[in-house]
Amino acid sequence: MDKAQLRTELQKRLAGISDEERKEKSRRACRNLISTREFQGASTVMMYLSLPHEIDTSEAILCAWQMSKTVVVPKVSWQQRHMIPVQINSLETGFSEEVSGLRNPITGRPVPIGDIDLVVTPGLGFDRKGNRLGRGGSYYDRFFTSKELRATKCGLAFVEQLIESVPVTPSDMPVDFLVTDEEVLYLGRISSVAGSKGKKQD
Repeated sequence: MDKAQLRTELQKRLAGISDEERKEKSRRACRNLISTREFQGASTVMMYLSLPHEIDTSEAILCAWQMSKTVVVPKVSWQQRHMIPVQINSLETGFSEEVSGLRNPITGRPVPIGDIDLVVTPGLGFDRKGNRLGRGGSYYDRFFTSKELRATKCGLAFVEQLIESVPVTPSDMPVDFLVTDEEVLYLGRISSVAGSKGKKQD
């Protein structure tokens, strides 16, 4: 299947997950993420604000705050077609809601890309090589090409979003490891560091 067909198929899979099942699977995925050495060792974590059918990232964000981590999320500029990482301190206020259901921060302090230790990225689908199928806007692919970015890249998805193979082009950027509601899958791209700034893992 080409990317358009895969997006249609994966959107159907996501829509087929019941609300109750989505809540439970989101809890399991967030706990798997929280348990990783990359999350534990990161001082600044870039999360995403979930769309209605995606994994609810709230538990991981709340846990990050409890661990005194800085949490940043993407502020999307639709006109310039890029994302700016901004710090948030609440999940309740400071957002506008787009037609797509995306919550976009309207306040928040911009954070230098080089300060981010871990980027948790959404996607419609992933394969077991870390290739990511997004929604077609290439916002994360462009963000990942930033020369300042040193963060480890983590894909977060339901197990239903794992597919055999994602079609890739030279501009598509893979993630370093994958977390689902069933497993944590390392892909051989991470050395023994906590985060990505040369801190040695104890």
